[in-house]
Amino acid sequence: MQKNNSVIGQERIQKKLKQRYRAEKRFRRLGLFAVITALSFLAILLISISSKGYTAFQQTYIKLEIPLSHEILDVKNLANADYPGLVKASLRQMFPDVKGRRDKRKLYGLVSTGAAFELQDRIIEDPTLIGEKISMWVPASSDVDMFMKGQIPKNVSENERRIKDNEIEWIDWLQQEERIEKRFNTVFFTAGDSRDPELSGIRGALSGSIFTLFITLLLSFPIGAATAVYLEEFAPKNKWTDLIEVNINNLAAVPSIVFGLLGLAVFINFFGLPRSVPLVGGLVLTLMTLPTIIIAGRAALKAVPPSIREAALGVGASPMQTVLHHVLPLAMPGMLTGTIIGMAQALGETAPLLMIGMVAFIVDVPGSFTDPSTVLPVQIFLWADSPERGFMERTSAAIMVLLVFLITMNAVAIFLRKRFERRW
Repeated sequence: MQKNNSVIGQERIQKKLKQRYRAEKRFRRLGLFAVITALSFLAILLISISSKGYTAFQQTYIKLEIPLSHEILDVKNLANADYPGLVKASLRQMFPDVKGRRDKRKLYGLVSTGAAFELQDRIIEDPTLIGEKISMWVPASSDVDMFMKGQIPKNVSENERRIKDNEIEWIDWLQQEERIEKRFNTVFFTAGDSRDPELSGIRGALSGSIFTLFITLLLSFPIGAATAVYLEEFAPKNKWTDLIEVNINNLAAVPSIVFGLLGLAVFINFFGLPRSVPLVGGLVLTLMTLPTIIIAGRAALKAVPPSIREAALGVGASPMQTVLHHVLPLAMPGMLTGTIIGMAQALGETAPLLMIGMVAFIVDVPGSFTDPSTVLPVQIFLWADSPERGFMERTSAAIMVLLVFLITMNAVAIFLRKRFERRW
């Protein structure tokens, strides 16, 4: 009887073990499925952005033969010469059969409005060209650029596309004469914002992001590190420090737009600082990133073994010497990692900067911390709201550039952690 009970008990145990093993297998499979699903959605997102944005790294150019006559170009007054007229005259010479006013307007629309400015810069740089006939590659208009990239279909009704049949004939002639081609779009990286897609670039927004992040790093890292050291190593354990710790943890979860409202109320309305400048943007992002840096810094300090502190104090070091010479160097890799992650978070923020006016249309590239500017996420927001098709690809391309910066900053954080991390 006892043997039968023992056998029955073992069978029950085996049955429960099998159920537990099956549950563990299901859990592992669910976890693996979740990881694969997340990676699949990430891959779909990256592929979607890349497929729409890679074409922005190329720009269509048209070769013009431009006669620089002395009648139009006066050496003493080159700034006010009729450069658009010279570009139009060159187009009329290439297509002498175009007569009607409407057709001429379409013909002039083949090239960008920036062609006249490029011609002006070239002549002012070298006035000896006046009187000659020069060959010059000028940017095509956004519609021609989209057509050359296949974004505007050719095999649809003329009423359903922006490029008309006669314009397609002109483009085909330019291709036969090798007067139109696609080149690497250097303007995208060297120019500021523009109302014309073919002339717009990210240099202004990128410079604004660099200035803003520099201010953020300059303020947030010393303040965050000092606060973490004080709270973890020197602050007395009482209700006031507990209240401060709770508030810091709560601030890390506050929506970023609240910091924008705070910056608008304090830095702009109270202190009177100018709107839409990297200085104010850096101050606002400093407030937003400080909780992240403080929490990461305290975690890094806690990870240092107590034996390090005890050994330093045992050989006669003061508490300050113990922290500065022994604890802080060991915790610095973790603190740097938290700082870089906080900077990456600040780089991708848009809402707080919208509240302080960094959503303005800024054409010029900022040269200092007090020049009006925008940042890369806000530039993406502005382009995404533009109806022109050319801005769609530039929006995706700017997102690709932003992702590269974010991935680089996170890779640097991982490298620093792996390079300087010590295990006990």
